[in-house]
Amino acid sequence: IKGMLASLDPYTNYFNEADVVKFKINNTGEYTGIGALISRKEDQLIIKEPYKNFPADKAGLKAGDAIIQIGDVVLKDFKDDASQLLKGSKNTKIDIKYIRQGKTLSTQLVLDEVEVKAVPFFSKIDDKTGYIVLSKFNRKTTQETKEALEKLKADGATQIILDLRGNPGGLLNEAINVCNLFV
Repeated sequence: IKGMLASLDPYTNYFNEADVVKFKINNTGEYTGIGALISRKEDQLIIKEPYKNFPADKAGLKAGDAIIQIGDVVLKDFKDDASQLLKGSKNTKIDIKYIRQGKTLSTQLVLDEVEVKAVPFFSKIDDKTGYIVLSKFNRKTTQETKEALEKLKADGATQIILDLRGNPGGLLNEAINVCNLFV
């Protein structure tokens, strides 16, 4: 279907179910999952960062834990995108086995709605300089940036560093609105 539509024009796209989920995550910043940054390494999923008070954190997972089994699926036998095994409807329970410092442990994750912040961090770095990390342009970007900016200005910041490193982009109107906060 994607190949057929590509011949029409550059603006016609087909979204399968997985594409729709990715689209919703990128544009709304909300999804149902475990609330952790993960990466695949050989036959394991490595927890890079569990987000505070989300399912992975509540289940006791820590950065560096290596998930080796999700439900009945042993990851060394599963070559597809294993992160799909950690998605589902709210309150779905998933049993996992993981390795922490050489020990094999197990826990249960309860999936919940996860909100990805567009502005995960902001702070003053000296008396007059504020620092705002802008990780993506989703529906909440302008609101979160404006709140961070107002707080920093109230704290005495007269100049701002807007950190866009690693920002994959997103909604054009949000990018324009963020520019309008400064221009």
